[in-house]
Amino acid sequence: MGQKQVFGRRSVLGMGAAGALAVTASVVLPRAAHAATGSAAPAHSSTSTSGGTLTTTFDHDPDRFLRNPLNGFVLYSTATVADDYWEHYDSMQVPGIDGAVKVSDYAPTLYMRIAWSALEPEEGAYAWDADTKVASMIAEARRRDMRLAFRIVVDSRDKPVGFTPDYVRDAGAEGYESQTGDVTLWSPYPDDPVFQEKYAAFLTAFAARFGDPEEMDFVDGYGLGLWGEGHTMKYRDPANREAVFRWNVDLFTRLFPDVPIALNYHRTIGSEVGWGSADPQSRALLDYAYGLGWILRHDAFGMTTYYGQWEREVAGAYLFKRPILMEGGWVTASHSISDDPRGYETAADVRQGEFDDSQQAHVNAMDFRVGETDSWFEECFDLVKEFNAEGGYRLLPQSVQAPSKVARGGSATIAHTWVNRGWAYFPSDLAPWHGKYQVAFALLDGAGEPVEVYADDGIPTHTWRERRTYDYTTTPTIGQVARGRYRWGVAIVDTTRDSAPAIELATSAETTESGWLVVGGVTVS
Repeated sequence: MGQKQVFGRRSVLGMGAAGALAVTASVVLPRAAHAATGSAAPAHSSTSTSGGTLTTTFDHDPDRFLRNPLNGFVLYSTATVADDYWEHYDSMQVPGIDGAVKVSDYAPTLYMRIAWSALEPEEGAYAWDADTKVASMIAEARRRDMRLAFRIVVDSRDKPVGFTPDYVRDAGAEGYESQTGDVTLWSPYPDDPVFQEKYAAFLTAFAARFGDPEEMDFVDGYGLGLWGEGHTMKYRDPANREAVFRWNVDLFTRLFPDVPIALNYHRTIGSEVGWGSADPQSRALLDYAYGLGWILRHDAFGMTTYYGQWEREVAGAYLFKRPILMEGGWVTASHSISDDPRGYETAADVRQGEFDDSQQAHVNAMDFRVGETDSWFEECFDLVKEFNAEGGYRLLPQSVQAPSKVARGGSATIAHTWVNRGWAYFPSDLAPWHGKYQVAFALLDGAGEPVEVYADDGIPTHTWRERRTYDYTTTPTIGQVARGRYRWGVAIVDTTRDSAPAIELATSAETTESGWLVVGGVTVS
């Protein structure tokens, strides 16, 4: 179907302060023109009509779980998880709740931290194309309506098996050996040209399979170094640190133009050192990647020493400019958690520390790590619910005023007020998203399907801060739809997907099957 441009005036009032009038284009997508019948608004919203204008207010539902990109808890997995992984996580026991609770009902993303050798055991043979545990994990996650995320690790240190495929060494790549118990393992130097050639070829195939943002939530872009965290590196020549970093960042940026890429803001990123004072070159390297639109993550939330002042300053510098993904650092089953300056005694204490650090950093996502997830549900489910209610971004229109009668070819003035009830920002300005998420209104037919969609490309949704309200006026031109009765709908749509509703809104008011929040009835003459 073709598109036509309709021009309307849109006034912008942020937090009650008057803004300038602007003329912008709204996209109209003509669809099947069927007259509709009106429908009364259910609970969680209220509608009144006065002087030809209907006003609908919407209530925030803090209990509503939202499956939105770069938002919410992330469930961790590997290529070697137990066979009962899904059975276990589909049957969590929560004190005070009868029956089993599914972790996937609280985690919209499955994050696989995985060896390169597990994904490509032989050159050109990929685990996602075969009958493997990796393929099964992906299929089960998608069946649960979860997006995917990956960190691909190449370094074999501290691992039970080699994390780089043998064919890389056989092709002549230089590397180094390490011991894990009685096992001798090999890892490639990241500045070796054979390694770079083979790694780039693999990533090209990986990106061809996992480059769709409808499936991929994010990808970690620097899985080099110890544990894939980008530190404690080993080079053929340490002088190649910056060159390797830029090669890697440029490679991922080119291969994943539509998927957010995350980078650990470690104080010794790319360095041969694992810990100590912040390396003077680290900040410039991080800024290079974040300047290309990469997003932030850190793997030591809740660790008072390892998530210190330097890390907090980096997070503060990018606050509301880039999303931040959280990962806890303490492994409660094996680490001495009482060594933390906060004096943790129990796993619940650690979870609270992680939550506090996440709240301070305004993170978009938190972690359900393997070995740590049970404690979130068995001991700290109140924190899971609190993050669901207040963490990440939680967008909704507080109110919409729209005409109850419009004429074909005429304009309609729609006043709308929005609020973000979450502590994080909605990163609609993120480079890989290309500005695709936009506020839109629609004329809905009797089946709840849009006859016309009016997307407003001038509303800066990325500027919406926690609990502040933002007022706008959008003035679309009504197309040549069939005369009759319709309903107004509102949504945040994905303009690359036929302007379909894409961001779940934080209200339980009436919503059509296709995702439009119902405002109220309108007659087209």
